[in-house]
Amino acid sequence: MSIDLRQLRYFITILERGSLARAATSLNVAQPALSHHVRNMEAYLGTRLLLRGPKGVRATEAGETLARHARTILGQLAAAEEEIRGHEREPAGDVRLALPGTISEILAVPLLSAVRENYPKVKLRIAEAMSGFVLEWMRQGRADLGVIYSHVAEEGLSTSRLLDEELVFFGRTANDPAGIAASGDAMSFAQLCDFPLIVPGEAHGLRHLLDAKAEAAGISCNIAMEVDAYSNIKSLVEAGFGYSVLPLNAIKQEVASGSLTYWRVENPALQRSVNLLFSVDRPATNAVAAVVRCIYECLRDLPGNGGWMGVANVAQPSAFDLLDRRSLTGAEARPTE
Repeated sequence: MSIDLRQLRYFITILERGSLARAATSLNVAQPALSHHVRNMEAYLGTRLLLRGPKGVRATEAGETLARHARTILGQLAAAEEEIRGHEREPAGDVRLALPGTISEILAVPLLSAVRENYPKVKLRIAEAMSGFVLEWMRQGRADLGVIYSHVAEEGLSTSRLLDEELVFFGRTANDPAGIAASGDAMSFAQLCDFPLIVPGEAHGLRHLLDAKAEAAGISCNIAMEVDAYSNIKSLVEAGFGYSVLPLNAIKQEVASGSLTYWRVENPALQRSVNLLFSVDRPATNAVAAVVRCIYECLRDLPGNGGWMGVANVAQPSAFDLLDRRSLTGAEARPTE
């Protein structure tokens, strides 16, 4: 007995759907047959792969390991099939892209539109999470591409810079910090650190940036709350519980409505890079390369038409080596910038 590709596909679908019943409907396979396949895999491997509960199923630690390898195997098979059938055909297939919330608000709709218009056979699936979770999904093979705020150079993953983005300090309009005259004026990073801050937890890129700047300046940030959702951070700031730091584009609607006001930061300025995260272990399909092209094209246009405020240094085609599909494969991936 051994585990075959069909069983791997079934197993991944069960995890993605969260229950045997939903997976059976999606696969058009009888639920008892799916259960039989899972039992056979568990017997062959000598360990439990799924934990069953009233709300569905989830993977055990062994199941997570199998899922990670299964996604790699199935991805390599899809790439091999596509290569055999010829690179010149129209890109087709599923592409899973993970985006942080502040970028998803800007990029998701124009990117989905661009992919649909230019590559109608590519099915782009976008998942939204904070940057730390995006990295973990890529490590687990649950996404083909990700966008994060840090550089990564670790086994199996690498990044390429897309653009730089300014971060601003903001608060409820009624809570203007003393001595700061008007929205848009500048304040020092040291001043910022004195105010009660509502920021993500330590696993996330924005928090890493603030902590690193504070350590370099020999000061500490006044962390009032840790909240791992940008929408909740904005709501708490609007309610007057403290202040925060986000990209200007992330608060532009609240600034326009008058509920929030912001101040630019200097000495030092707050800026972070936005980076494309990709696997160097799993060969990229033509569909993945097509989505990368669309990402670049959208980023080229968004700042100029006001779709992304506070952006600088957008990567140019000559620097955007990921447009070359070969550089998305392991041997020829370029090192992190």
